[in-house]
Amino acid sequence: MPWLVRGDDVLAAADVAVTRRQRRQGLAGRTQIDGVLVLRPCRHVHTFGMRVPIDVAFCDRDGFVLHVASLVPRRISRPVPRAYFAIEAAAGSFDRWKVGPGDVIEVKG
Repeated sequence: MPWLVRGDDVLAAADVAVTRRQRRQGLAGRTQIDGVLVLRPCRHVHTFGMRVPIDVAFCDRDGFVLHVASLVPRRISRPVPRAYFAIEAAAGSFDRWKVGPGDVIEVKG
């Protein structure tokens, strides 16, 4: 199982969506979010079909966090042109983990 890691800290279990079908399904329809979903490639996200608010971090190819946003259902994030992947987590997760722009995040495993 892949893990979301910052330095030596393991933040959460990760699901990785790399196919168009996996990315399109995303977190839609879930009433609870365990761990994180990594969407690769991804420059913006939407929350149509979602039932819970989420935190989203947009990262470049090296995992450098470029932008962090919180979205409620039925919203679209702003595009982040240099982003290569996005990390979606339950709302409030990034505050608990103290994830913000400038951090370097990796998906290991």
